[in-house]
Amino acid sequence: MKDYLRQVGALVWKDLTLELRTWDRMSAMGAFAVLVAVLFHYAVDRTVIHPRELAAGLIWLTIVFGGLLGLGRTFALEEEDGAFDGILTSPMPKDAIFLAKVSSNFLLLLLLVLLVLFVFVLFFQVAVRGNPFALFGVLSLGVLGFTALGTLYSGVTVRTRMGETLLPVLVFPLLIPMVVFGVRGTSLLFAGVSVSGVEGSLRVLGGFSLVALLSGAFLFRFVVED
Repeated sequence: MKDYLRQVGALVWKDLTLELRTWDRMSAMGAFAVLVAVLFHYAVDRTVIHPRELAAGLIWLTIVFGGLLGLGRTFALEEEDGAFDGILTSPMPKDAIFLAKVSSNFLLLLLLVLLVLFVFVLFFQVAVRGNPFALFGVLSLGVLGFTALGTLYSGVTVRTRMGETLLPVLVFPLLIPMVVFGVRGTSLLFAGVSVSGVEGSLRVLGGFSLVALLSGAFLFRFVVED
């Protein structure tokens, strides 16, 4: 188990180090999040509807679309340099590779979530009236499942001609539970509902993330071997 975790940690450290050197994915995701917030800030007629009523849905849509910009590049750099085949032929288990990629992507997407919350608070005057830790739990669980699915399907599309263009087509139908219960839980917390009022959303998002992680770890070996 120690060797397994050490291998996962080494690959996570490698991915994060490369990202900190270039900031390619984070800059693209961050710029997208800010642009979306600015556009919707001027697109919403405040005399008709309060921006807070739309904030939960817009936050999740921004996370999904912005996150796909980063998830689509999960294996792109290694594929360009020919390092992907080297990782696959190493003695490292395939599920460990998957979990390492999910972990590094998850940490990057958490930074995106914090940025999205900041810009929506800034432009939409959104206040968290409920428990902020519950809000973080809702967002984290949803993003974890989203990251697991995005990482798995990024491995599917990395060697196809359509590449990142195909990724949203494959992932979007599977994200319906995440978006529905993520938006529901987020909007309730914005409205001041207690933690007990979002327990159902938390359970569904937790189950969604668990299924995505387990199925991704099992299927990843078949994805990369084909």
